[in-house]
Amino acid sequence: MKSMTGFGRGAAAGAGFGVAVDLKTVNNRFLDVHLRLGADMASVETLIRRRIGEQLSRGRVDVSVSLDRTDEVAYEINRPLVTGFIAAMRELQQEFSLTGEPDVNVLARLPGAMQPVRNGNLSEEMIAAVGQALDEALVELNRMREQEGAALAAEMRGRLDSIEKQIPIIEAVAVGMVENYRARLQRRISELLARDGLEIVELDQGRLAQEVAYLADRSDITEELVRLRSHVQQFRAGLDSAGEAGKRLDFLLQELNREANTVLSKSTDLAIKEAALSIKAEAEKLREQVQNVE
Repeated sequence: MKSMTGFGRGAAAGAGFGVAVDLKTVNNRFLDVHLRLGADMASVETLIRRRIGEQLSRGRVDVSVSLDRTDEVAYEINRPLVTGFIAAMRELQQEFSLTGEPDVNVLARLPGAMQPVRNGNLSEEMIAAVGQALDEALVELNRMREQEGAALAAEMRGRLDSIEKQIPIIEAVAVGMVENYRARLQRRISELLARDGLEIVELDQGRLAQEVAYLADRSDITEELVRLRSHVQQFRAGLDSAGEAGKRLDFLLQELNREANTVLSKSTDLAIKEAALSIKAEAEKLREQVQNVE
């Protein structure tokens, strides 16, 4: 299991250039790749997206690629700009009777007077270096995501242990719930008759049994407890899986929360309600952690 949070960096160099790739990932429902490339690197965008898609399945990925050329740079003079600047300077001299000549230092500092001449196309060697740096960054990124995932899995296993401890509590109380209800119902009827000054008569045991059976059917949580145990087991298996697990874990949490809600709605016993609420609280904490699982 991997986390969606991580960082990786890779670098490569060739004759007259160097390449650096930085990858940063955070959680996202789908794979969302954002690229920051130089204007002359559009030709490697498809390569970068394909290799990231082969390695990652979910998360927002911020990709920064920088290409530094270390070879000698030739400059091209912006002749129309320089010519117009000199003409304007001479016109200024004539109009205001100024002395002096345009200085080369002034022209060199003129914005846009000289532009570096570069080939806008990347060479095969440069493209290969980008791929090499990207692969190195992906290896480091995946290593960090695996470490983060292992830490997340350890914490989630602890929360699953807490959930499992609540299930026997619910089962133990549920075993005597029907008989307890029978005794409470019989006692309540007797109290009402005594309060109203009515003669206490023998209760109709058949009618009482029907009421108890009706409640037993409505409040039976055996099925919910079986599913709770099953969801916990499947969740543990998901934590140990090597592939994408986040969506499956998120679904299991929805089902686990649904069963806990059903137990709450069916039971009036305080101990069962407290145990079910504890399960829901742990499930909510698990949900926050699952949002960062790939």
